This record gives sequence, C-alpha cells and structure tokens, in this order.
Amino acid sequence: MTQRVELATVMDRVAVDELITAYAVTVDDGDWTEYRELFTADGRADYRSAGGIEGDAGQIAQWLAENLSLFAMRQHLIVNRRVGFGLLEHDTGDTASVRADYLNPMRFATDGTPTVPDLVCGGRYDFTLLRTRDGWRLREVVVEEKWRSFPAKAAAIR
Repeated sequence: MTQRVELATVMDRVAVDELITAYAVTVDDGDWTEYRELFTADGRADYRSAGGIEGDAGQIAQWLAENLSLFAMRQHLIVNRRVGFGLLEHDTGDTASVRADYLNPMRFATDGTPTVPDLVCGGRYDFTLLRTRDGWRLREVVVEEKWRSFPAKAAAIR
C-alpha cells in the first residue's frame, strides 16, 4: 500500500469512529434532529431485540424521543469497535461496517438526587455506513440487546 492510500484509510477510520460516537451522543442528549442527520435518506434502524421498533430514521427518532424521555440520565458507551471497509458486493470503498458492543446505564427521572442507574443493558450494534457527499452516514443500525439488569431494585432488596 502506498502512504497516500494508508492515510486515506486512517482518515476514513477516524471519520467512521466520529460518526459512531455522534450516534451515542445524540441518543444520550436527546438531539433527535441531529440523530436523523446521521443517517442516509433511506437509513433505517432496528431496535426490536431491545423491545423497540424497526423503521426509517424519522420513525426511530420519534420512538426514541417518546420512550427515552422517561430517563433523566442515559449514557451509551459503544466499545470494542471493529471496522471494515468495502464489504458490499462490487463495492468501490464507499461502504463500511462497524460491529461494536455497548453498555447503557439509564436512570429514571427523579427529584434531582443522583442515584444508581435504574436500568443497565448491554449488547451489540451492527452499523452499515455509506460515504456520501456530506461524509459518512448510517445506512442501517441493528441493535442486539444481550442482557438487562435493574441495579436499583437489587440494591433495595439487600
């Protein structure tokens, strides 16, 4: 590989990583306008394994806004990111995939007193990305929730 190709690959990896981080931040901050902008025009997400819905980015943003408003605190940690480029048939390098694990502690709205999370869940994301004129965008997000826990209930039992 030439240095120019290697530099382009590194720059793509950084841009893809920034997009995945932006995804987590927009969900945690409840910025549903920005959430929609992270997707391609035909972008979709599937949250069914976590008790949610599958649909286009606008439908998902609306569903997330309604359901996550119950939680005063959300913190999506997306880790162990494995990035691949050009995985689609006849691809010219303008697609990427990311498989990453997540840990998501959340706390229900309270009187403002900090408490332990009421719900913690974890699993895996599969992201499919497309390079557009505006940079990398999400084409598909699939959530595979593997577990969930209710730490506040466990603490109350002790």
